[in-house]
Amino acid sequence: MAPLTGAEVAKHNRPDDCWVIVHGKAYDVTEFLPEHPGGAKIILKYAGKDATEEFDPIHPPDTLEKYLPKSKHMGPVDMSTVTKETVEVSAEEKERQKRIQEMPLLEQCYNLHDFEAVAKRVMKKTAWGYYSSAADDEITLRENHTAFQRIWFRPRILINVEKVDFSTTMLGTPVSIPFYVTATALGKLGHPEGEVVLTKAAHKHNVIQMIPTLASCSFDEIMDAAGPGQVQWFQLYVNKDREITKRIVQHAEARGCKGLFITVDAPQLGRREKDMRMKFTEEGSNVQKGQATDTSQGAARAISSFIDPSLSWADIPWFQSITKMPIVLKGVQRVEDVLKAIEYGVHGVVLSNHGGRQLDFSRSAIEVLAETMPILRERGLENKIEIYIDGGVRRATDILKALCLGARGVGIGRPFLYAMSSYGLAGVDRAMQLLKDEMEMNMRLIGANSIADLNPSMVDIRGLFSHSSPPVDNLFNSAYDPLVNPSQRTINVEKAKL
Repeated sequence: MAPLTGAEVAKHNRPDDCWVIVHGKAYDVTEFLPEHPGGAKIILKYAGKDATEEFDPIHPPDTLEKYLPKSKHMGPVDMSTVTKETVEVSAEEKERQKRIQEMPLLEQCYNLHDFEAVAKRVMKKTAWGYYSSAADDEITLRENHTAFQRIWFRPRILINVEKVDFSTTMLGTPVSIPFYVTATALGKLGHPEGEVVLTKAAHKHNVIQMIPTLASCSFDEIMDAAGPGQVQWFQLYVNKDREITKRIVQHAEARGCKGLFITVDAPQLGRREKDMRMKFTEEGSNVQKGQATDTSQGAARAISSFIDPSLSWADIPWFQSITKMPIVLKGVQRVEDVLKAIEYGVHGVVLSNHGGRQLDFSRSAIEVLAETMPILRERGLENKIEIYIDGGVRRATDILKALCLGARGVGIGRPFLYAMSSYGLAGVDRAMQLLKDEMEMNMRLIGANSIADLNPSMVDIRGLFSHSSPPVDNLFNSAYDPLVNPSQRTINVEKAKL
């Protein structure tokens, strides 16, 4: 069959007859319009046209092939016959391109904060809004990092630290350093290759990548990009349709994933106002097919309407029945729930508040860790479960503090997205190497030869639990009309003399 021409596809440009072109193939999406998670409006904008550029950042590339009936696959299109629309480049975009040309050399980035600063300048506003946003007043977002600054070291001296080894194991997998790339959605918003960039960097540095449910790349694409022997975990948002969830989990296991991380802190997505202000209207991901959503609520809500708010402890035995992968609960925020997780026989928990993106005024993971481990040790349970934390980790000293307090490892998310968005694979590679360099130096300075040497006696946490000075509330301060003292009166001196 001869390829379709652009003119043939262009005829189907109405709500009752709507075709779109994606990756050189035409699809009839007429019946899907009312069900589309991102709403019909965004599809109709590209009715009869090439929608690839808008489609790619949000959808895995195999979405339409997998989820649209074969009868709606209208065949290949001769792209040389498709009229390319000329889009006028806005002044804002021209200015952004100029900033990209002038951004610092990669070698000028000396720490993870540097990558964030560069990304803020060079990313598109919608992408920056999605990656950087957090819940409500973003108090927890900032607390996640500042909490580490309330912990001080108690270094040992005169230890022979000529040789330092910071390798360890996580869920039985040997790794070169105790951090993993935690799951973050929509990688292609920051880089055209998306999560595959993180896969390649993780392989080079022998660290574990957690694959997100809401990736821009397809799950199989990310798995296929893994190097020989590379270990990956899978992060799961639980679908209301348990059969879909079962299929996803068992496929992840069949492909070789070595851990199932069930997100338990998101029965409803938090209000991330930076993201919402962008009025995100792109399409959603394949995992929530058939769900409606309000696209004025930002990218997070546009892609997450499928998540099941009824998920409960009663579901844990079902998960244990459908997979042999180690099960880890991601998003635990109090010691009582860690104890309950042990009762239910899961392999681990991630102490996490979702990067400050869910419930504002959730405590930092490092604080919850400091509360949890003494109780586990008191009850002889510290070896019954592996404890991980994420949120706010920006330095190797943060990793060391977590390990001293009893964490098995830490998850890092945004910094690698920022490095990828600014400098691609080379950026993520450098970010990971910087952490390794910092780790080697600080292991020596704290007086530790190996991870086994790290223990609670090496940190002072007396100030950790104090919340007397919360982060500045920027929204309140910018809107508040402050009280003022009486001002000086203005007197006409010459007139007063008269």
